[in-house]
Amino acid sequence: MNLDENQKALFLTDIENGIETILQEVTNIRTENMLTIQSYDSVISHPYGDIMRSVIIAIYQENVKEIFVVGTKDKRTAAVNGLTQHDSIKDKIQTVDYLFQNCMPEFTGGTVEGWLNGEETGSDNIVKSIDSIRHHPLVPSHVKVRGLIINNNDGKHSILEVPTDKTVSNFT
Repeated sequence: MNLDENQKALFLTDIENGIETILQEVTNIRTENMLTIQSYDSVISHPYGDIMRSVIIAIYQENVKEIFVVGTKDKRTAAVNGLTQHDSIKDKIQTVDYLFQNCMPEFTGGTVEGWLNGEETGSDNIVKSIDSIRHHPLVPSHVKVRGLIINNNDGKHSILEVPTDKTVSNFT
């Protein structure tokens, strides 16, 4: 995974502290060649949204040759799940769901709650984001896209690679 001196790698990571250090250790990519975009659950929720726009600009402006979509082992966003259960937001979600189902069906996942919660597991989110990047018409075919899951156990970390067939295998 050692890139040429002028080639950069882009990491789409979950919002969690310390991930960049672990990734640098494991991938042996120099800090100056690492670009990071943070997103809850490492999700690209829309192929023409802000995160995908940042990915595309990084590819062309920063000479990105490899993209890593990185998540944390089976992390669920309890905060988001809890958010959709609050009485103060339930009515708003129901109203927006109605509007989008009957006027402009744009949500991936079909509903506002599905859009907010994402997929069931971190690896499902990663596979979905990899697929969005690989099949985007503005992403060159020579750019490699890989998925990684960081598994933190008692302060020790390991990284698993997520192939596109959704089975998880050891990376290191």
